[in-house]
Amino acid sequence: MAYKMVCIDMDGTLLGKGRKVSDESKRVIKKLHDKGIEVVVTTGRIYNNAAYYSHLLGVKSPVIAANGAIVRDKYTNKVIYENPIQPETCIKLVETLESLNLLFHFYTSNEIYCGNYITKVATKLYMTKQRGFDDLKINYNVIRNIKKWEEFFNRTNGKITKSIAFSLEPEKLRALKVKLDEFDDIIYFGAGTKSLEINNRGASKGKAVKALAEHYGFKREEIVCIGDNENDISMIEYAGLGVAMGNAIDKVKDLADFVTDTNKEDGVAKALKKIFDI
Repeated sequence: MAYKMVCIDMDGTLLGKGRKVSDESKRVIKKLHDKGIEVVVTTGRIYNNAAYYSHLLGVKSPVIAANGAIVRDKYTNKVIYENPIQPETCIKLVETLESLNLLFHFYTSNEIYCGNYITKVATKLYMTKQRGFDDLKINYNVIRNIKKWEEFFNRTNGKITKSIAFSLEPEKLRALKVKLDEFDDIIYFGAGTKSLEINNRGASKGKAVKALAEHYGFKREEIVCIGDNENDISMIEYAGLGVAMGNAIDKVKDLADFVTDTNKEDGVAKALKKIFDI
């Protein structure tokens, strides 16, 4: 099979030691790019950060961000696909998150809105410093009361791509899952043991990959997807060839066509060299 598009997750997949992309991964990805293969950053991260990594890799492909809630061309800013969380649902989410005393934030494509200053500081420390890409700057904001949240969500109608809840107490995240199961218009993904990622129902990396494939006229058999975690399951299932990282959760490994090495041992580069014989 002549594969035409490769969709690669970031955290736990392409990002290795020190949460960086290795020189070997960059070298292999450049080879694919030079062969005309679309290499698509496919991540749960905010769009501007995803686009930054795509530029860093030197590829021209559109970007899939926020667990598939947005697919956008990084040069024209044309939105190819989107599935945002609606304002009324966002308001219900804030009420739910605050009732459990959880730390949380909401994404647009270029801004992160936090429930308090602790979340803002922690998020800025975690997020990649995007030096040299001023047009992809991420703005951080704090909103402290429900009235201000309501005003914000109504003002940014259709622009909220994702929410994340954080806690060092597993029982709080378990309680959140119970409450979120009562919503009929959201979906959530586990992201490690300390956070939960929340999207509009129907948003997934798999649907986003499908939308981008249709945009290009590619068949699913012509697509490779590589990932490690719960939010990667849908694209591994959709792909013509699904690859799990050596550090992936068991369900991803079970669904994948093969398992490569871990993210800290250049698993992505090794898989791509095997698939494309480069």
